[in-house]
Amino acid sequence: MKRVVGRIVLALAVAAVALPANAHLVETGFGEFYDGIAHVAVTPSDLLVVVALALLAGQRGVVAARYAVFALPVAWFVGGFIGARWPVLTAMPLLTTLTFGVAGVLVALNCKLRQLGVAALAIGAGVVHGLVNGATMAPAGASSLALGGVVSAIFFVTAILSAEVSALPKGWPQIVVRVAGSWIAAAGLLMIGWLSVS
Repeated sequence: MKRVVGRIVLALAVAAVALPANAHLVETGFGEFYDGIAHVAVTPSDLLVVVALALLAGQRGVVAARYAVFALPVAWFVGGFIGARWPVLTAMPLLTTLTFGVAGVLVALNCKLRQLGVAALAIGAGVVHGLVNGATMAPAGASSLALGGVVSAIFFVTAILSAEVSALPKGWPQIVVRVAGSWIAAAGLLMIGWLSVS
C-alpha cells in the first residue's frame, strides 16, 4: 500500500511540473523544407485528402488530372499563407475530415464530375487544409520554406497518383481505385463519429 501511495504522489508531482504539449511541425533534422514534406506524410487528414483528390482527378481523365495537379497545391499555398498571417483558424477538424470523406465517397461512387468540378473541389479542399496548416505552422516558428515543402509534396503526390489512375485499363484496376476511395470515405466516417463523441 505504501508503494502505491508513493507512486501516486510521484505521478502527481510529475504532472504538476510537466510543460503543456503543443502541436508543432515535424522536425526531420534536414531543414524546414523537408519538415514540410514530412508534415504531409504524418498528418492523416492532409494525406488522405491529397490521395482522394488525386484518385478522383485520375478517374475523370487527363484534363481533370492536370487541373487538380495545379489547383490543389496553389490553393493550399494561398490558404497556408493566409493562415500563417492570420492564425485564427487553428483547427477545423470537422471541416478537414469532411473534405477527405466527401472526396473518398466521390471516388468510391466513380462520380462523373466535370473537369471544372474536380478543380473546384481541389481548390476548396486546398484552401481549407492550407488555412489549418498555415495557422498551426506559424506559431511553431516555421517559415514559408516549410509551406513550400508541403506544397511540393502535394504537387508530386497528386501528379503521380492522378497520372497513374488516368492510365489504368478498364476492369479490376479501376475497381481497386474505387475500393481505395471507399476506405478513405470509411476513415472519414469513423473520424466524424469520433469527433462527435469527444
